[in-house]
Amino acid sequence: MVVAPPSPFETSAEVLAAVDLGSNSFHMIVGELRHGQIVVLDRLRETVRLAGGLSKKGELSAAARIRALDCLSRFGQRLREVHAANVRAAGTSTLRRAQEDSGFLVEAEAALGHPIEIIPGREEARLIYKGVVHSLPPNDGLRLVMDIGGGSTELILGKGQEPQRLESLHLGCVAMTEQFFPDGRITLAAFDAARRAARLELRPIKSFFRDSGGVESIGTSGTILATENVGTTLGLIDSHTLTRDVLEQLIEQVLAFELIADLKLNGLAERRAQVWPGGLAILVELIIALRVEKLAVSDGALREGLLYDLAGRLRHEDARERSVRAMIARFQIDTEQAKRVVTTATLLHAQCASQWQLKSPLTPNILKWSAELHEIGLDISHDGYQRHGAYIAEHADMPGFPRAEQRFLAYMIHNQRHLPESRLLQSLPRDWREPALRLSLLLRLAVLLNRSRTETTIPPVQLAVQDRSIALRFDPDWLASNPLTIADLEREQGHLQGVGYSLQFS
Repeated sequence: MVVAPPSPFETSAEVLAAVDLGSNSFHMIVGELRHGQIVVLDRLRETVRLAGGLSKKGELSAAARIRALDCLSRFGQRLREVHAANVRAAGTSTLRRAQEDSGFLVEAEAALGHPIEIIPGREEARLIYKGVVHSLPPNDGLRLVMDIGGGSTELILGKGQEPQRLESLHLGCVAMTEQFFPDGRITLAAFDAARRAARLELRPIKSFFRDSGGVESIGTSGTILATENVGTTLGLIDSHTLTRDVLEQLIEQVLAFELIADLKLNGLAERRAQVWPGGLAILVELIIALRVEKLAVSDGALREGLLYDLAGRLRHEDARERSVRAMIARFQIDTEQAKRVVTTATLLHAQCASQWQLKSPLTPNILKWSAELHEIGLDISHDGYQRHGAYIAEHADMPGFPRAEQRFLAYMIHNQRHLPESRLLQSLPRDWREPALRLSLLLRLAVLLNRSRTETTIPPVQLAVQDRSIALRFDPDWLASNPLTIADLEREQGHLQGVGYSLQFS
């Protein structure tokens, strides 16, 4: 029996969990927030090799799908056992490249029992940095963090708790091993070709990360952790730091084998050996390009970052709020007008949240953020500013926002005026679409009622809704003295008919 995934518009409990759907391995960490601190209760990890099953057309093989779904079913069982409802699951490089209409994500969410976000590369980098800094002693200086995954490599330069520069590269241990060691044979020529490809990918960004002096360099995740473990086990390092010399020695050790299938070194797990040559080629070129003398190693990574970011949201320390504030400043939004629209939208939402099933914490947040950002497109042009604003919201780097939530914002901003369009709505997860449509109707009304852009307070508006209908009641004297608002509402009646909703007002 397949359990249908709960909607992201349902919530909450005491136990927190984070699931990292990586290109090579899936990880899960379960914790509990006690007195402001996260206490880790459990960790699970399984090698899935998702990237190995992705075709150039973005199709996942049947074998990769089965491995992934079986793993997520086991993760889902553990989440149910610990009664974890505050769960954040994120897909990375391979799922970013997979076909969105393949149906895999729906099956994956059903297996896990929770929604899955597909996060952009730079958001992945931000979360990795958060996971690393929470796993190390405090340091107010500069830190360079690198993470080699199965399908991508993330680089972050940060100061203290905050990342300053973020980059995600198309370099991964799975993809690199498959491309340059396709028949499983280990040769010097294959290593040289892999290293040359890594150098070319790093060339545009290397100065971006190495121009700052006095940087503490830290590596994390599978390839780097495995390399440090092998180096330590073989007696090549004694301070838990990696150097170029150590990596060159390890490459020599690998070259002693003819086939990846036969690659066996003390400290190297069999599942890691299958993708290690490609990861090693990336790592040595990273250290050379970024002029890293010593690379320390951290256990903290994306899954810990997801967990701490989730805990921050529960404590109202939401990175998405910071992103919205930054956008408001960057695009010189009229904050007074935005506040008026937010106030009206919030009042309307409070009167229909129960009837329209809009009770999730996500719904008032999305409504508020879209109201605050509804005029970002004006910085480009007044003509069609809602379209410009939607493009910005969908494609800008907005730390804290997974891809689906940015599309949600874009949909809201695009449909604040004129005839509603469904293109962006269809790009949202299926069980988000009706709530998104209803929220967009509330935003449209809030924008319409504040079209005068004046400080005059709108008298209380009474809102009543049914499944596909909206009824508004106004103070009769106010409505009579605002004929333009009546004309706007009459026009809106026609617009809403196009999406199957009726609007009455009196």
